[in-house]
Amino acid sequence: MTIKVGDKMPSGTFTRMGAKGPEPMTTDELFKGKKVVLFSVPGAFTPTCNAKHLPGYVQNADAFKKKGIDTVACMAVNDVFVMGAWGKAGNADGKVLMLADGNGDYARALGLELDASKFGMGQRGKRFSAIVDNGVVKQLNIEPPGEFGVSSAEAALKQL
Repeated sequence: MTIKVGDKMPSGTFTRMGAKGPEPMTTDELFKGKKVVLFSVPGAFTPTCNAKHLPGYVQNADAFKKKGIDTVACMAVNDVFVMGAWGKAGNADGKVLMLADGNGDYARALGLELDASKFGMGQRGKRFSAIVDNGVVKQLNIEPPGEFGVSSAEAALKQL
Protein backbone atom coordinates (compact mmCIF):
# COMPACT_ATOMS: atom_id res chain seq x y z
CA MET A 1 0.00 0.00 0.00
CA THR A 2 1.33 3.45 -0.95
CA ILE A 3 1.86 6.00 1.79
CA LYS A 4 -0.45 9.01 1.71
CA VAL A 5 -0.90 12.42 3.30
CA GLY A 6 -1.70 12.06 7.00
CA ASP A 7 0.19 8.77 7.36
CA LYS A 8 3.11 8.28 9.73
CA MET A 9 6.34 7.53 7.92
CA PRO A 10 7.29 3.85 8.36
CA SER A 11 10.24 2.90 10.51
CA GLY A 12 13.43 2.10 8.70
CA THR A 13 17.13 2.72 8.41
CA PHE A 14 19.15 4.49 5.74
CA THR A 15 22.92 4.65 5.35
CA ARG A 16 24.74 7.93 4.98
CA MET A 17 28.39 8.79 4.51
CA GLY A 18 29.83 10.17 7.72
CA ALA A 19 33.26 11.59 8.54
CA LYS A 20 34.59 8.09 9.26
CA GLY A 21 32.67 6.22 6.56
CA PRO A 22 29.20 4.69 6.24
CA GLU A 23 26.80 5.31 9.16
CA PRO A 24 23.25 4.11 9.75
CA MET A 25 20.52 6.70 10.20
CA THR A 26 17.11 5.68 11.50
CA THR A 27 13.87 7.29 10.48
CA ASP A 28 13.46 8.44 14.10
CA GLU A 29 16.77 10.32 13.83
CA LEU A 30 15.64 11.86 10.56
CA PHE A 31 12.01 12.75 11.32
CA LYS A 32 11.37 12.87 15.10
CA GLY A 33 10.60 16.42 16.21
CA LYS A 34 11.68 17.87 12.86
CA LYS A 35 10.21 19.29 9.71
CA VAL A 36 11.83 17.48 6.76
CA VAL A 37 11.61 17.65 3.00
CA LEU A 38 12.45 14.19 1.67
CA PHE A 39 12.83 13.67 -2.04
CA SER A 40 13.57 10.47 -3.87
CA VAL A 41 15.22 9.87 -7.21
CA PRO A 42 15.41 6.70 -9.30
CA GLY A 43 19.21 6.87 -9.36
CA ALA A 44 22.23 8.99 -8.51
CA PHE A 45 24.00 10.49 -11.52
CA THR A 46 21.09 9.62 -13.85
CA PRO A 47 20.19 12.41 -16.32
CA THR A 48 17.15 14.16 -14.78
CA CYS A 49 18.21 13.42 -11.20
CA ASN A 50 21.68 14.85 -11.76
CA ALA A 51 20.79 17.82 -13.98
CA LYS A 52 17.55 18.99 -12.33
CA HIS A 53 16.35 17.22 -9.20
CA LEU A 54 19.35 17.36 -6.84
CA PRO A 55 20.58 20.77 -8.10
CA GLY A 56 17.19 22.36 -7.41
CA TYR A 57 17.27 21.27 -3.79
CA VAL A 58 20.92 22.27 -3.34
CA GLN A 59 20.25 25.74 -4.80
CA ASN A 60 17.15 26.23 -2.64
CA ALA A 61 18.56 24.86 0.64
CA ASP A 62 18.56 28.29 2.29
CA ALA A 63 15.01 29.01 1.12
CA PHE A 64 13.84 25.77 2.78
CA LYS A 65 15.56 26.73 6.05
CA LYS A 66 13.87 30.14 5.95
CA LYS A 67 10.51 28.38 5.64
CA GLY A 68 11.16 26.30 8.78
CA ILE A 69 12.57 23.11 7.26
CA ASP A 70 15.15 21.47 9.52
CA THR A 71 16.48 18.96 6.98
CA VAL A 72 16.36 18.48 3.23
CA ALA A 73 17.15 14.85 2.43
CA CYS A 74 17.59 12.92 -0.80
CA MET A 75 17.07 9.15 -0.91
CA ALA A 76 17.82 6.71 -3.69
CA VAL A 77 18.17 2.99 -4.11
CA ASN A 78 21.93 3.24 -4.50
CA ASP A 79 24.78 2.26 -2.22
CA VAL A 80 26.17 4.71 0.32
CA PHE A 81 29.42 5.18 -1.61
CA VAL A 82 27.56 6.27 -4.74
CA MET A 83 25.30 8.58 -2.73
CA GLY A 84 28.34 10.07 -0.97
CA ALA A 85 30.15 10.66 -4.27
CA TRP A 86 27.02 12.13 -5.86
CA GLY A 87 26.56 14.49 -2.92
CA LYS A 88 30.15 15.71 -3.27
CA ALA A 89 29.84 16.10 -7.05
CA GLY A 90 26.56 17.98 -6.62
CA ASN A 91 27.85 20.30 -3.85
CA ALA A 92 25.20 18.93 -1.49
CA ASP A 93 27.43 18.88 1.61
CA GLY A 94 25.74 20.84 4.39
CA LYS A 95 22.69 21.48 2.21
CA VAL A 96 21.11 18.13 1.32
CA LEU A 97 21.48 14.98 3.39
CA MET A 98 22.26 12.09 1.03
CA LEU A 99 20.59 8.85 2.14
CA ALA A 100 21.23 5.44 0.64
CA ASP A 101 18.35 2.96 0.56
CA GLY A 102 20.74 0.32 -0.72
CA ASN A 103 18.35 -2.61 -1.05
CA GLY A 104 15.21 -0.55 -1.64
CA ASP A 105 13.71 -1.58 1.69
CA TYR A 106 12.46 1.92 2.48
CA ALA A 107 11.06 2.51 -1.01
CA ARG A 108 9.08 -0.73 -0.58
CA ALA A 109 7.93 0.27 2.92
CA LEU A 110 6.55 3.48 1.40
CA GLY A 111 4.90 1.54 -1.43
CA LEU A 112 6.92 3.63 -3.86
CA GLU A 113 9.18 1.03 -5.42
CA LEU A 114 9.91 1.17 -9.14
CA ASP A 115 10.75 -1.74 -11.42
CA ALA A 116 13.35 -0.26 -13.78
CA SER A 117 14.59 -3.64 -15.03
CA LYS A 118 13.64 -2.86 -18.63
CA PHE A 119 16.27 -0.09 -18.45
CA GLY A 120 18.87 -2.40 -16.85
CA MET A 121 18.52 -0.63 -13.49
CA GLY A 122 16.71 -3.29 -11.46
CA GLN A 123 14.46 -2.34 -8.57
CA ARG A 124 14.55 1.35 -7.63
CA GLY A 125 12.40 3.97 -5.94
CA LYS A 126 9.92 6.26 -7.66
CA ARG A 127 10.62 9.96 -8.06
CA PHE A 128 8.73 11.85 -5.34
CA SER A 129 8.93 14.51 -2.69
CA ALA A 130 7.32 14.62 0.73
CA ILE A 131 7.03 17.25 3.40
CA VAL A 132 7.13 15.45 6.73
CA ASP A 133 6.39 17.08 10.09
CA ASN A 134 7.45 15.06 13.14
CA GLY A 135 7.14 11.82 11.16
CA VAL A 136 3.73 12.60 9.60
CA VAL A 137 3.32 13.19 5.85
CA LYS A 138 1.88 16.67 5.24
CA GLN A 139 2.45 16.79 1.46
CA LEU A 140 3.26 14.01 -1.00
CA ASN A 141 4.12 14.53 -4.65
CA ILE A 142 4.62 11.38 -6.73
CA GLU A 143 5.79 11.84 -10.30
CA PRO A 144 4.10 9.97 -13.13
CA PRO A 145 6.58 7.69 -14.95
CA GLY A 146 9.15 9.63 -16.96
CA GLU A 147 8.09 13.05 -15.67
CA PHE A 148 9.70 15.70 -13.48
CA GLY A 149 7.83 18.63 -12.00
CA VAL A 150 5.64 18.01 -8.95
CA SER A 151 8.58 16.72 -6.89
CA SER A 152 10.93 19.60 -7.76
CA ALA A 153 12.38 21.91 -5.12
CA GLU A 154 10.40 24.79 -6.54
CA ALA A 155 7.12 22.87 -6.23
CA ALA A 156 7.93 21.82 -2.65
CA LEU A 157 8.75 25.41 -1.68
CA LYS A 158 5.33 26.54 -2.90
CA GLN A 159 3.71 24.00 -0.57
CA LEU A 160 5.32 25.44 2.57
